[in-house]
Amino acid sequence: MKIYENIQLNKESNFQHLYIQVYKALKDLMLTGELKKGDKLPPIRKLADLLDVNNVTVVSAYRILEEEGLVYKKIGSGTYVTLNLHDKENYESLPKGIIEEDYIPNSLIEQSHIHIEENMINFASATPSTDLFPVDDFKQVLNEVLDRDKGSAFGYQESQGYYPLRIALKKYIHQYGIHTETSNIHIISGAQQGIDIIAKGILNYGDHVLIENPSYTGAMAVFQSRGAKIIDVALEEDGLNLQDLEKKIVAYQPKLLYIMPNFQNPTGISYSFKKKKEIIKIANKYNVFIVEDDYLSDLNFFANDNATLKSLDTNDIVIYIKSFSKIFMPGLRLGFLVVPRPLFEEVLLAKHATDISTSGLLQRALELYLLKGTWQQHIKYMESQYRQRFEIMIRCIKKYMPQEVKYVLPKGGVNFWFKLPKGLSAKELYEIVTKENIVFAPGNLFFLNNDGLAYFRLSIAAVNEKEIEYGIRKLSELLHNFISQENKVSIPSSQYTPIL
Repeated sequence: MKIYENIQLNKESNFQHLYIQVYKALKDLMLTGELKKGDKLPPIRKLADLLDVNNVTVVSAYRILEEEGLVYKKIGSGTYVTLNLHDKENYESLPKGIIEEDYIPNSLIEQSHIHIEENMINFASATPSTDLFPVDDFKQVLNEVLDRDKGSAFGYQESQGYYPLRIALKKYIHQYGIHTETSNIHIISGAQQGIDIIAKGILNYGDHVLIENPSYTGAMAVFQSRGAKIIDVALEEDGLNLQDLEKKIVAYQPKLLYIMPNFQNPTGISYSFKKKKEIIKIANKYNVFIVEDDYLSDLNFFANDNATLKSLDTNDIVIYIKSFSKIFMPGLRLGFLVVPRPLFEEVLLAKHATDISTSGLLQRALELYLLKGTWQQHIKYMESQYRQRFEIMIRCIKKYMPQEVKYVLPKGGVNFWFKLPKGLSAKELYEIVTKENIVFAPGNLFFLNNDGLAYFRLSIAAVNEKEIEYGIRKLSELLHNFISQENKVSIPSSQYTPIL
């Protein structure tokens, strides 16, 4: 602790927050070589006591160091220095995410947060529009829970989750062909937290993780924050390229394979039943755990099969994630994991370290919502609403979309994936269409290393039927003009990926 005793903080400063001062002081220790690769930072409480600051100040400083890739965490062990920052080569290779006077995050679009103005046609968001939220029904179960449980509804639940809710979820997933014990179900605060808990509990710094190419940006961000090395696997119209998958498993010996087999985000594709079985077989062969993110299997309109990988898992190697955000109310932040027994302790410890437990009131309300059968009614309603949007979207794409733009129509879900002609950039298209009050998600957000500039994603989650009709027609007009322009963005051929 001696090197930390010399840290001087200006607690009277109006120009720099204390957590920024702590962050800079620790980074300076790395730059001078006093903190080297593999060194363990002090426990949060211990450093807070030494510097006479609160714990949150140290937590925030450690978080920034972690986001810069300077430290990594091991659940149950501590925070460690990632590299020898005093080596010039290492320092120059770091992303410059922190500036002099304060912590400024990357641009919103690079973090997959796209600014939406009022009256914009929002093809960017995969979150349902608020008119679909079952507010009255959920208000009723909330009031029933408060009348029934009173103050108990606001107490901490066990980290694994409210036991009656886990019983109800066991029955719920039985319809998906998933047969498990209540003890294997863990309640989480949304799918994003589920991915984070899995990463915290299972991954060590430098472990390899395989993902689809392209993939969900939130998952990539989590794995990167854990110091994992992410390897992408080619995605085809019926799922992962199996040869590429096996070759990379042999080469990198990954800890995890993260995939969305049904109505994948961002492409909307679904894996064939044959490929689902083959992926399970390959994972079993090489002892790789699969993280299955069941993004939207409930919204199956035309697919012959939307079986989950977990339903095919006979050797307990699939970690199943299910969130209610896309088919319920995203602000509730509720979901669950089905965790293989060998990983039970690691996941439970990571959950407790993250937020102790998910809201007890919301867990109790969701349990009652399931028991009353209101959930099943809501699913049918959502399916009918999204089916209408889905069918209109397909009709409009076929009618208006320029033939130069390539796509493969999904059979369910809310996402549609497009590829521009060679030499055109979806980021440039984005700048054009936003001026016409239309917004979408540029494809580079979903690729490692900012590749995929020719791709873009349209989602029907937050748009109604009239907005779809007008939006696709207007977007198609803009695309016609964009494609016909002579002044095109030149993109190196190495940045192109085969059409999915």
